[in-house]
Amino acid sequence: MSNLKKLEQGRAEFAYKCAEDGAELEKKKEYKSYVKKIPMLIKTNGLGATLAFMKSKGGTYDVIYEDIFRWFCEREKSNCAGLFPILETDDLIRKVISLNSTQYRAITIETLAFMGWLKRFSDGLIKD
Repeated sequence: MSNLKKLEQGRAEFAYKCAEDGAELEKKKEYKSYVKKIPMLIKTNGLGATLAFMKSKGGTYDVIYEDIFRWFCEREKSNCAGLFPILETDDLIRKVISLNSTQYRAITIETLAFMGWLKRFSDGLIKD
């Protein structure tokens, strides 16, 4: 199996687990709504600013922030595609804003891909 296919399957599997956890939250509709909004926030404001916004808001945004952080920790363990440098700290924002422009673009693209899967699964698992 190619690394790209393995990465995509891993991304989908991890996003499904996150969406299942999101469906168990008391504020599951809020989770679903925020998951839908975050990709546009990233495209409009950039990944670093969006992560800072999520961290400042707390609550359900914190859950999604942690989903993103855990995905990158998972990626690091499996070392699929090697796009993301090793996380030396649990502060995702600090790490993201310290990346060079090539790495920043790569992490942004990876975050959007993960959020795409999370959005699909949240839509399916969390009913209005």
